[in-house]
Amino acid sequence: MNSLMSSIGNSTNIFWHDCAVGKTDRQKLLDQKGCLVWITGLSGSGKSTLACSLDRELYSRGKLSYILDGDNLRHGLNKNLGFSAEDRAENIRRVGEVGKLFADAGLICIASLISPYRKDRDACRAMLPDQRFIEVFMNMPLEVCEERDAKGLYKLARAGKIKGFTGIDDPYEPPLDSEIELKMVNGSCPTPSEMAGQVASYLGKNGLLRHG
Repeated sequence: MNSLMSSIGNSTNIFWHDCAVGKTDRQKLLDQKGCLVWITGLSGSGKSTLACSLDRELYSRGKLSYILDGDNLRHGLNKNLGFSAEDRAENIRRVGEVGKLFADAGLICIASLISPYRKDRDACRAMLPDQRFIEVFMNMPLEVCEERDAKGLYKLARAGKIKGFTGIDDPYEPPLDSEIELKMVNGSCPTPSEMAGQVASYLGKNGLLRHG
């Protein structure tokens, strides 16, 4: 067992311990490669729906995945965070770190968050080298997302009852070079299964659904 002493943040005398079973061993056991599929887009763009559909699609193929949903995480891991720019950044950082751990464990981690700021998403990408960060941009028009408004949040934001709402009075910075972009075709949104199939196909073509 190896260890590395370092100073991290405000803590000192912290040791990193390596164990005998490594990432390659875990990937061989699961017959897949750990990665982080990061789904970003406006509220109502279909991020959570895609995450669940992709999870089912991968399960049907005998692959192990796990969803990190932005709303769900704010009930636990990130319940002490608000929606200021600083808290949004910390929210994304924590999800990135957890996603990195899942990927290291050999799982296909699916993160579903608005994640509006490009620099925060890029910081998560930097945590996972070797093309193991796959950004999926749900490029749906604001008017479509607002028309859906399943949670009633756009209505509250338009009424001024929610401040700093992404797409209304807080910006969303779209990806400049995402691996996958999903958008309307001939005025219609692809079905969840179609979108999940497209993402799963990308993972397969890039060798992430097998360990070798």
